[in-house]
This record gives sequence, structure tokens and C-alpha cells, in this order.
Amino acid sequence: MTRPVVAGVDGSPESLAAVEWAAREALRRGLPLRLVHAWEAGLPEGAPEAVLPELRAPQSHARHTLRRALDRVSEEYPQLSVTAEQVCRLPVHALLAEARNADLLVIGSQGPGGLGGFVSGSVAMATAARAEQPIVLVRAGRTAEDEHVPDGDGKPSVRTPFRDVAVAVDVDGPSDEVLDVAFHAADLRGAPLRAVHAWHLPFSRGLPDAAEARARIRTEAARELSELLEPWRSKYPAVVVEESLREGRPAHVLVGAADGAGLLVVGSRRRRAAVGPRTGPVAHALIHHVRCPVALVPHD
Repeated sequence: MTRPVVAGVDGSPESLAAVEWAAREALRRGLPLRLVHAWEAGLPEGAPEAVLPELRAPQSHARHTLRRALDRVSEEYPQLSVTAEQVCRLPVHALLAEARNADLLVIGSQGPGGLGGFVSGSVAMATAARAEQPIVLVRAGRTAEDEHVPDGDGKPSVRTPFRDVAVAVDVDGPSDEVLDVAFHAADLRGAPLRAVHAWHLPFSRGLPDAAEARARIRTEAARELSELLEPWRSKYPAVVVEESLREGRPAHVLVGAADGAGLLVVGSRRRRAAVGPRTGPVAHALIHHVRCPVALVPHD
């Protein structure tokens, strides 16, 4: 069974940008696109239709929102197979259910709250924290031109090469799922892959031999990064890889590394807090500060 690329829709600028990004990604992957709008309006899950007059108007608006997104993407990408469905379910639950049957889930990274809103900040963060499959978050205003480097005159273009894919690499943690997503994305685009590893001198190392310790730690990190990437270079021989080691804390390093990238891929460590699941601090910072689309790859 073919697994589609799924995009959440609520009519906000963030979700519309996510829909268009998802359409282009579906074309790159040779997969169908599925648009989904979750409409709750206070009804119990599974309720088929609004029967009260005060509920019919928002349900009608939801249908119009979904139809408008479907018409827009069908017109812009006529070669793409697109379906759309409105589901009567809480947004986070709907997104997580869709993700389980999708090749990739794409949603807006931020947006207004409100009735049935898919991409409100709380919905996006809750979905990212609970997702068991890769999820891409897209900010409002992202266009097809933003995926490509500027032309010779510095103007946006879709005829130029793709911007590179940046991936955060933790040499001491789980990396296979993250690297698989990143290399695959770069391969689909014919884009370079920038593997970024953040390292720092432990505070306990003291000052007298700091320079020597810093050089030793960096050399060891470079060796570990190269060894980690070697089998993936063999699996994806067409992907040009740049190894980038930067001193500093991961969140700060990665926000800077994402500047100029077309896509940032990062692992998202699932954490169980007292109030429920949440993303790790690095993923949380990237969602809020990185402008390019962010692919979160969950791992324990």
C-alpha cells in the first residue's frame, strides 16, 4: 500500500505554506498527497455531522477551508494525485493517527489558535512531542524559491540548484534514523548535505590545559563524525557531504547552521514530563528560531 505525504490544513498562512511544501515533497517522492482538516467544534469524536445551527456554520467554514486548499494545490501541481478529507476528531489525535499511515507528515510550525485550528503553537508542539514518525514543520511565507539558491543576480528562482540539507549529528546518540531521513532528502533534491556536530569543552577541564584539551576533543569529534557518516556515503554515493564541526551548545550551533539551508533535519528525543510528552530542549529551540522547514525525527 502506498503511503502518502500528509499535510494538515486549517487555512492559516502556516498551514498553506505547509500544504505547498508537502505538495512539492510528494512530487519529489513520487507519492500522492493527502490533505486533512480536523474539525471538532465540541462534538464527541466520531460524530458524523453537526446538527445544531450554531455548529453548522463553523463546519461549513472548515469544509470551505479544505476545499480551497485542495483547489489551490490541484491547480498549481496538476500532475500530483491529491485527496482531501475532513475528520471529526481533536487536532492532535487526528494528526498522530494520520502520521502512522503516512510516509511523512507536514504541518505549520506556528499559527493562531481557535476552533479546529491545526497549527496553533500548542497543537504543533504537542504533535511533535508525541509523533512516532518523522514530521516536518513549515513556517508561513516559505515558497518554492526559498528551497533554491538565488540566481546570478541574487534574485529568488526555482531554476537554480537546491539549497543544502543540514542535519544535526550526535556522535554519542541514536543517529541512523536521523541520517537516513537527511541523506534521502538530499538525494531527492540533488543537494549537498551538511552534517553538523556541536562540541564543547567540558567545564570541569579547567584552564591550564584548555587549548590542548580543546584540540584533542575536536580531533576526536572529527574522527567519530567521519566514521559515523562513512556507511551513509556508501549508501548514497551521489550525495556530496560536508562535515561541519562547531564549538558550542547544540541549540545555538544549529540555529546558526540552519541559516541558508533549505531543510534542517534533527533528532527529537521523546521525554515524558509530569504534564505529558514534550520535545527535547534542542528541538524545542529549533522549532521556534529556525526559519527553514525543520524535519523532526523522533527517537528515544
